[in-house]
Amino acid sequence: MQDPTLDAETVTALVEDAAAAPSMHNAQPWKFRFLSGDRTFHLRADLDRAMPRSDPTNRALHLGCGAALFNLRVATAHAGWEPTTHLLPEPADPELLASVRLAGPTGPDDSLAALYPAIHRRHTSRFPFDERELPAGIQAELGDAARREGAQLAFPSMWHVETLLDLTHDAEGRETLDPTAFEDVARWTRIDAATADTATDGIPAYAFGPRQRDGKAPVRDFAGRRPVADRGTAAFEHTPHLALLGTAYDQPADWLSAGQALERILLLATLHGLATSLTSHALESRDLRWLARDPVTAMGYVQIVLRLGYGPEGPATPRRPVRDVLDID
Repeated sequence: MQDPTLDAETVTALVEDAAAAPSMHNAQPWKFRFLSGDRTFHLRADLDRAMPRSDPTNRALHLGCGAALFNLRVATAHAGWEPTTHLLPEPADPELLASVRLAGPTGPDDSLAALYPAIHRRHTSRFPFDERELPAGIQAELGDAARREGAQLAFPSMWHVETLLDLTHDAEGRETLDPTAFEDVARWTRIDAATADTATDGIPAYAFGPRQRDGKAPVRDFAGRRPVADRGTAAFEHTPHLALLGTAYDQPADWLSAGQALERILLLATLHGLATSLTSHALESRDLRWLARDPVTAMGYVQIVLRLGYGPEGPATPRRPVRDVLDID
């Protein structure tokens, strides 16, 4: 098979696909460098986009970068390349999170490339979902997707779902009592229409979804107490379908693996017609995060809580121009 073309336009398109990944508050905390001579991408953490209040260890930053890394793998496979990936390749340079070398042409049945159509369809949905159950076959496929990236996906029983919802309410209450707890949310949300329409990062008001007047879905209200024009209310599901994504250990390499597993799950769920959203609210406090573990599983550390279901796709949130996140050598 002949090597596909790899010019600046192709490299730019690959990074545009990678940057469609989700990240905490849509901060997009990544930078890419392409080394043309080695046909290698370097993925680096952009610590200017870290969240010292909500994410003091940069765990969520690594999850977002891991998701972008997985998108890059999917996009390169779709373009005809075999992505050879190494996590944390330089121990002395912890901001270098991964390298991806385009080793050669891929075969036509590559499982990564099959996920490509979902990259730009996947959006976080903060809208109500239907109450209907998720098919067991789809749950099994999503669990397998997590395992393929070295992570674990657990669908907790209803009693543990209630525990997760209680932990989320606890986190919301702490945020209300502590005036500094909302600082990161305030920094990364775009309330007024003019800012929302021109933003290249963060969560614009049109993506907040309606305010929840009923139901138990753990959907974070990014408005807080701030008024948002033309925002309605809605009843959300009373039996939300939640899943815990976790890892055996809790180091940067595990966070990156979890981020890749997260994006593989989200892309596969999108292809199955599922709407998805993420919540980390209860995981931002160390004591609440430990309680989020499901004791009937062998999961060591919960990395993110997913909400899955049948409902409207969320709107696309803004993305930074590729020229701001990519250097080509």
